[in-house]
Amino acid sequence: MSVKAKKYLGQHFLTDEHIAQKIADTLSLKGYDSILEIGPGMGMLTKYLLEKDVTTYVIEIDPESVEYLQSNYLNLAPRIIQENVLKYDLNAVFKQESFAIIGNFPYNISTQIVFKTLEMRAQIPEFSGMFQKEVAQRICEKEGSKVYGILSVLTQAFYEAEYLFTVPPSVFNPPPKVESGVLRLTRKENYDLPCDEKLFFRVVKTGFQQRRKTLRNSLKTFNLSDNLKANAIFDKRPEQLSVDSFIELTQLIEKDIE
Repeated sequence: MSVKAKKYLGQHFLTDEHIAQKIADTLSLKGYDSILEIGPGMGMLTKYLLEKDVTTYVIEIDPESVEYLQSNYLNLAPRIIQENVLKYDLNAVFKQESFAIIGNFPYNISTQIVFKTLEMRAQIPEFSGMFQKEVAQRICEKEGSKVYGILSVLTQAFYEAEYLFTVPPSVFNPPPKVESGVLRLTRKENYDLPCDEKLFFRVVKTGFQQRRKTLRNSLKTFNLSDNLKANAIFDKRPEQLSVDSFIELTQLIEKDIE
């Protein structure tokens, strides 16, 4: 595949065997029997996943990469899915069963992959992979940081997020202009929210849309009572609230708008 084509796909292919194996080893292999690798390219990470005692599937949109994988990984061929992962119904393969996600994710769809994982969290107990470093850090960041935001809160509501290690541009073809970071998400034992889930998502997204304002100002569209807005939590900016505080805020709003 040409460098131009790789850039078009938003993918930078890993060329370092040691790092590929290190990423493959980030999964615990507990709580599921299958792995889905997203964007395998030419199989640098795939070959190490195939050594694991689980069933590996891959999903790849690029026809040239699919042809290469079919020719070079014959045992994998029946489990190569040539589709756009964001549009494909993964239960066509997994049938409501649990599976893990892993990959060197294309930068241009990496956050969308996380959101799809959150939607399917009941089936995905573990997730690990490589992102642009600043995106990986944002997902794992805690409250009080300027990079803590929507992605941080929504992911950490359901998963424990760990930033594992940084990967330099020199081990990719073509080399990206930024560093990459590998993270792992481990689903929480209790991943059901004690509040209205849709409202929680709306509160988090609305709050961070005007992150420099206090919640009293950024959440005006909810038409909350003056009594509720007098609560000290509304004096804070969204980046100051932990995940638990956002849940508490949602519960307060839920009662107020009933």
